[in-house]
Amino acid sequence: MWGLVLLVALFMAGLWILSSLNLKYSQQAMAELRQQQIEDGFMARLEQIDTEHRRLEAYADDLVQQAALFLTLRQRGSMSPQDLEQELLHRLQRYNDVFGSGVWYWPGLIKAKIPFAVLAYRSAEGPQLYRSAEQTWQDYRQQIWFPLVLGDDGQAGTMDAAARYWTQAYYNPLTDAAVISLIQPISTADGQVIGLVNVDLHADTLIEYVSRIHMTPGTFAWLIDRDGRRLSSLSQIEDAVLAERTMAAVEQALEAPVQQSDERVLIDVDGRRFELFHARTRGGLVFGVGVPRDEIDAVLAPMRDANRSILWLAGLTILLLSGVILFKVAGLMRELQASYTDELTGLANRARLLQDLQRQRQAALVILDIDRFRELNALFGHDCGDYILTTLTERLQAGIRSDAGSGHSRLYRVGADEFVWLGSEQSHELLETRVLQLLQLVQGLPLQWQGHEFHVSVTLGASSSSAASPEPPPDLISEAQEALKQARQQGVNYQLHDRTRSLEQQFEHNLRWANRLREALRADRLQPWFQPIYSLESGRVEKYECLVRMLDSDGQVISPGLFLDVARQLRLDRQITRLMVEKCCRHFAGTTLQFSINLSYGDLRDESLIGFILEQLDLKGVGPQLIFEILESDGIENYEQVRHFIEQVKKRGCRIAIDDFGTGYSNFEHLLRLDVDLIKIDGSLIRHLHTDPGTRRVVRGIVSFAHSLQIQTVAEFVHAEAVLQQVRALGIDFAQGEVIGMPQPELLE
Repeated sequence: MWGLVLLVALFMAGLWILSSLNLKYSQQAMAELRQQQIEDGFMARLEQIDTEHRRLEAYADDLVQQAALFLTLRQRGSMSPQDLEQELLHRLQRYNDVFGSGVWYWPGLIKAKIPFAVLAYRSAEGPQLYRSAEQTWQDYRQQIWFPLVLGDDGQAGTMDAAARYWTQAYYNPLTDAAVISLIQPISTADGQVIGLVNVDLHADTLIEYVSRIHMTPGTFAWLIDRDGRRLSSLSQIEDAVLAERTMAAVEQALEAPVQQSDERVLIDVDGRRFELFHARTRGGLVFGVGVPRDEIDAVLAPMRDANRSILWLAGLTILLLSGVILFKVAGLMRELQASYTDELTGLANRARLLQDLQRQRQAALVILDIDRFRELNALFGHDCGDYILTTLTERLQAGIRSDAGSGHSRLYRVGADEFVWLGSEQSHELLETRVLQLLQLVQGLPLQWQGHEFHVSVTLGASSSSAASPEPPPDLISEAQEALKQARQQGVNYQLHDRTRSLEQQFEHNLRWANRLREALRADRLQPWFQPIYSLESGRVEKYECLVRMLDSDGQVISPGLFLDVARQLRLDRQITRLMVEKCCRHFAGTTLQFSINLSYGDLRDESLIGFILEQLDLKGVGPQLIFEILESDGIENYEQVRHFIEQVKKRGCRIAIDDFGTGYSNFEHLLRLDVDLIKIDGSLIRHLHTDPGTRRVVRGIVSFAHSLQIQTVAEFVHAEAVLQQVRALGIDFAQGEVIGMPQPELLE
């Protein structure tokens, strides 16, 4: 899950990085484009101003030629001053951008001693000539623009005939207007300067140029002359103080650059940054615009907003899909975890054990099986059983955690009453030590349940693999289960699997016993032995259990534990059952004694064997004497088949008993689903009756339940007088065991 979450986080981070890089690249490209647009707009305005200056220069050139021609014609007497005046008025009517123009001659050229001049300008009534009674106004040296061009000590004779002179902005009292003038000398064909021409551009025209610039809402423009006088579009805003601070910041920022270069700079006014674009015009003015930096960047805002929206939408979509996927994966992982976890105890289950064994091929494994758990569960209820399991789990877990030598060991619950301890590879001695430690943790563990105290005991089977062994890793579970089975057969608390015998030796052992079994069957050396069953009510032996024994060639008696497993593997157990039925029926025919024969569930599935049994019952007539004992430890899959057999034999007077009751998997199910007459309580419950109060409670519950169903009870493995006393005290009907009598080839007299 963390890996998936990390993957989603990395994907989101990658999406954000890619989006940021794309936005950065797009912003940079858009910013450069916007910057270029503003620069292009600025240069277009500058070109308009310069174009206007060039038009004025062309106007002045034409006027200079006209003034020189006029002087020549005047000297010839063909033109009068009025002709020159009309020419100036006519020119003003044709060129709307020119505010005023004048022609100024040196003294003595037109009139004696004093200069001659003609000045025309625009007024509210239209173009008109300047008129004054005083002739001194015609002296060019008295004009304000003259010192602006040549300085206070300048001489007209020093002027370059081919030069043009631009003035800064000034107020002309003759025309009553603020203007910028272009002064240009009038020269003869041989280059002699004979006068001056002035062409005026009204300041309002420049202001109009400046005010028409609207690159962005906050853009302002200005013109600054050489004396620092300025025209600015900021004059149109209401906050005059802010306008003054802004232009002061512009002048301060451009003080050096104005003299050195045309590079733009940045200014900061009241926390707002402006980028300045400026250059000199042909007329010597500094023209510039100031564009708010935030408005330049404002064009990027829609792009950022769109990118942010796309990023949020994509992110939310990914998160939503990821959430759905993670939710599904979490559910699957919860199911997977549940499939590997025991719901009651929280321990890993058999599936996880098998998975861990595949990864940990060299390991040690111990199976812990709770003794008589099913009887406790059946007697006190499932809540008690759950309490036993959880308490045992806590005890084992606490012991494992407190043991520093347990390493990376783990506890599993693999069955209803089975736990598995899995640890690292250990030697035989260390494994036995581990088994003893586990046994000490839970053996005889006292438990309290609803005011009753009982003790829990366990049986253990263990096995260990060796990393140094060249053989393939063994099946530790099967080996530990085999060791557990051996421990139960031997009546000990634990057993370690012995792998010293090779498979060839085991095969030879099985082959040897298979040959001995076949030989015994051919030689008729399988005989029934009889163990007495004592009636506690009548005080005498009323029944016998028939048990098979094999006689060796020299007459030695061989226990069935040595050959029955081989018989089952060779499918000879059905033949042994036939032999026992035939010999026992013949032996008890004509007597009043009852006898019992053991049948397995496999016997009951053999139709030919069932037919043989019914035939013997009909032939010998021993049905009322015969009791068939069905092993409780056999799992019955087809109850209809078993009930059909029971119905057939009961028609002939036979009775049915459940053998080894309390050790198998069905608990009381056989009693409820089968027409049972007796139950034989397993010896594992009977042998400790005189010492274990918990066992007595279990047996008392079994007896009470059986009697409530009108079922008689038989106690097996009554090996001592003290046990017999407890059997009698619990109300058990019959007793069987060493204190009554061991199996013998003949009946008791």
